[in-house]
Amino acid sequence: MSETKTPLGFIGLGVMGEPMCANLVRRSGHPVYVTDISPEPVARIGELGAHACASVVEVAQSAEIVFLSLPSIVQVEQVCTGPGGLVEAAGRVRIVVDMSTSDVTRTRQLAEVLRGHGIVLIDAPVARMREAARLGTLMITVGATREDYDTVLPYLSCMGSDVLLCGGIGNGQVVKIMNNMVVFMTVHALAEAVTIGRSAGVDGTLLLDALSKGSADSFVLRNPGQKALAPSHFPEKTFPTEYAIKDILLALELASQGDVDARAAKLTHDLLERTRAAGYVKEYYPVMVKLIERGYA
Repeated sequence: MSETKTPLGFIGLGVMGEPMCANLVRRSGHPVYVTDISPEPVARIGELGAHACASVVEVAQSAEIVFLSLPSIVQVEQVCTGPGGLVEAAGRVRIVVDMSTSDVTRTRQLAEVLRGHGIVLIDAPVARMREAARLGTLMITVGATREDYDTVLPYLSCMGSDVLLCGGIGNGQVVKIMNNMVVFMTVHALAEAVTIGRSAGVDGTLLLDALSKGSADSFVLRNPGQKALAPSHFPEKTFPTEYAIKDILLALELASQGDVDARAAKLTHDLLERTRAAGYVKEYYPVMVKLIERGYA
């Protein structure tokens, strides 16, 4: 880390944001100013040595580089340019790093708006699961210039073990969105395989264990497959169906913009929509298997 103690900010201490911020506090050696709409995670991060702030304005008045971990581009825009946001605060912020999964076009538009206020926007969404957030082993795909990437790399490396420069602003989002699209489609395929296997008399756990030893093996099989599909365990506050729908819609929007008929992704989106309509909104999205089990009814 640099000898100068650049003050950092972190806004959004949810399921992923809290452990990410915890690693930034523990590893960066820099002061970190944090806030969230819920006071509990702010207090927990404060106990680790962060400066607990009551508002976005308070963060903006203290931090030069601010990291965001928010549900969508809607909240990102609100925090950056909305009432009581970073721009209105007219504080010290010179770089905003959006670690959310956000709409590509709106990310690029927001970058232009922030540039007009002397603030650089970098998109750096994260991949891998909550345990990786806790361990600081996330994959982080970055859209930025090389110079801006080099500026934030030491801080991102506190949270991720694979920090990849993917090109200009928005490209980090493109890579992350494609990652999630493939993950959702793979879970869809595994859910069908488990259902078919069970209907033919093969235990789901045994089936996925066997597949993990062959050419069908993958990170997805070993994680949402073996940890959720096989035991039928779909807890809330993991990665809910509504989040999966948001992300696959981002992928389909990119496909539409590129005149790509993403038929397989559309099928997975349809299944996720049916899953939500059946009442599985907050549950971990591999719960889609329940719709397959009952014939999509």
